[in-house]
Amino acid sequence: MESAAVPAAPDPTLDPPLEQLRHLAGELRELLPGVRVGEAQETTKEFDREAFWRRLNEAAVTVSREATTLTVAFSRLPLPSPQETQRFCEQVHAAIKAIIAVYSLFPKDQGITLRKLVRSATLDIVDDMAQLVEALYINPAQSSPENLISYNSVWDACHHVPQIPKDNKAAALSVLTKSVDLVKDAHEEMEQAVEECDPYCGLLNDVEEDSSDNHVDEEDILGCPNNRDSYWSEEDQELIIPCLALVRASKACLKKIRLSVAENGKKDQVAQLDDIVDISDEISPSVDDLALSIYPPVCPLTVRISSAKLVSVLKKALEITKASHVTPQQEDSWIPLLINAVDHCMNRIKELTQNEVES
Repeated sequence: MESAAVPAAPDPTLDPPLEQLRHLAGELRELLPGVRVGEAQETTKEFDREAFWRRLNEAAVTVSREATTLTVAFSRLPLPSPQETQRFCEQVHAAIKAIIAVYSLFPKDQGITLRKLVRSATLDIVDDMAQLVEALYINPAQSSPENLISYNSVWDACHHVPQIPKDNKAAALSVLTKSVDLVKDAHEEMEQAVEECDPYCGLLNDVEEDSSDNHVDEEDILGCPNNRDSYWSEEDQELIIPCLALVRASKACLKKIRLSVAENGKKDQVAQLDDIVDISDEISPSVDDLALSIYPPVCPLTVRISSAKLVSVLKKALEITKASHVTPQQEDSWIPLLINAVDHCMNRIKELTQNEVES
C-alpha cells in the first residue's frame, strides 16, 4: 500500500504573501520613469501597423486578466501561499513588462502625437496596476471599496487601449477636440462668473438689516464677505469684456484649426500635424491663466501679461496652421480675420491697463 504524498514544505527563502505584494508594487513603480522618458527602440524592420495594434491589444487583455486573478486571490481567506503569491507576482510583472515592451516598439516617425497617446495609455495601465497591488497589500482578504476602485481602474485602462486612435491625424483630432472642450468650459465658467457679478449681494443686504436692528458688527459674523476685494469694480468689469472676447476668439481659433485638420489633414504629414497640436496644446493653459487673473481682487497688470501670453500663443498657432498643408490656400480669409479679432481684444486690454503700466 502506497503512502500518501507528503505536501511540499514551504520555501523558507520566500517572503510572506503581503510582503511580496509590497515588493511588487515598488517594482512596478520603478518602471514608470522608463516609460515616461524612454525612447523608441531602433530597428531596421519596417513598422507593421496592424501587428503593433494587435500585440498592444493582446498585451492589455493579458494585464486585465492578471489583475482579475490577483484581485480574486487576495480578496478572500485563506490568502495564497508564498509559492502561489510568487507565481501571481511573476505573472503580473511579466504582463506589465510585456505591454511596456510593445509600446517601446512604436516609432516616432509614426507621429509624436500618437506616440504620446500610446505612452499615456501605457502609463495609466502600469500606474493603476501598482495602485491595485498596493490596495490589496493594505486591505487583504476583503472586497473593500479601495480594492474595487483600483481593480476597475486597471480594467478601464486596459479596455481603453482598443479605442486609441490608429494614425497621427486621428490622434491630432482627438487632442484638438479635448482642447476645444477645455476652452469652451473655461469660457462658460467665465461668463457665469460675470453674470453672477455680486454673488454675496443678498447676504450683505440681510447682514446690513440685522446690523441696524440689532447693532451687530459685520466683522463678528462668521463667513460674512464684507471684504470688497471679493467683488469687481466698474473698472474691473470694463476690463473683463475684452478678456471674454479674447477667450471667445481662442475657442474660435481652436475650432477652425480642428476643422482644417479634419478636412485637409493628411495622415502621412505627421511632423506638421505634430507641430499644430504642440502649439494648440498651449492655448487651454493660457486661457486658464487669463481666467484666473480676472477674479477679484483684479490686478490689471497681471491681466495684461496673461492676455499678451495668450495672444502670442494664438498668433503662433495660426501662423503654423497657415504655413502647413491643412491650409491649402494661403490667402484663406479666416486666419487674418481671427488675427485681427485677437489684436483688437489685446489693444483694448492695453488701453484699459495703461495706467498700471505707467504708474
